[in-house]
Amino acid sequence: MSEIRKKYDREFREGVVRVVEETGKPIAQIARVLGVNAGTLGNWVARAREARDGSKSLAEADYDELKRLRAEVSELRMEHDVLKRSVVLWVKEATK
Repeated sequence: MSEIRKKYDREFREGVVRVVEETGKPIAQIARVLGVNAGTLGNWVARAREARDGSKSLAEADYDELKRLRAEVSELRMEHDVLKRSVVLWVKEATK
């Protein structure tokens, strides 16, 4: 018994891979929703990652800087939230 294979165009494959990478949802879950074989989708994601890592990989120093900058952004966001809350409390106190 032969199996009927579906052909997917390049745009569809790239879009589905982007959905997997951006949402962080499991490949199997997205494959079920879209009606694509999970193994096939896994292959598409693996090929996309290999292509990206081979052409746009960051140097070790860049990874270190990226890690440092992300930590700094996280700290600044926390400080921003604290300042924002303190202003709200200050305004509430001033309007009493």
